[in-house]
Amino acid sequence: MKETPNEIQILVRAIAFAAEKHSSQRRKDAAESPYINHPIALVDVLANEGNVTDIETLCAAALHDTIEDTATTADELKSIFGEKITSIVLELTDDKSLPKHVRKEKQIEHAPHCSPEAKVVKIADKICNLRNILAAPPADWSVERKHGYFDWAAKVVNGVRGTHARLENIFDNIQ
Repeated sequence: MKETPNEIQILVRAIAFAAEKHSSQRRKDAAESPYINHPIALVDVLANEGNVTDIETLCAAALHDTIEDTATTADELKSIFGEKITSIVLELTDDKSLPKHVRKEKQIEHAPHCSPEAKVVKIADKICNLRNILAAPPADWSVERKHGYFDWAAKVVNGVRGTHARLENIFDNIQ
């Protein structure tokens, strides 16, 4: 008889799954840090700065880039993590077949229509990305490109305002 995993086991499984899927990927910073640092940072921001305790939200944060940036499929996620977590991840997944500028516009347009769970992950994602740009920016990014990212991230977060005051305040204080 298969035992139902508890919330901690599910979260650890999500982090381990993301680590395996992202194992060969690196961040764009000068040190080329392991990509998995990013999803783990999101979980950390949500749990420890935002006091988010919803396990589905935390798992979706760990898994948020797996479909977009790896060979992971929605069916694979659904079979391991269930419908709800997969649904949140899908809300956070950009269509990589579209040009980058179109994907960025779609994020701004789509953000206000996301579930509350996806909205808080979006805020945490932007918090982590802005912190990374300040602390260890991509080596080839100009000052203008960094400013452009900050401006775009603010538009995405503005579309989800009213979702989580504490995280929104953290985001605002990075600016």
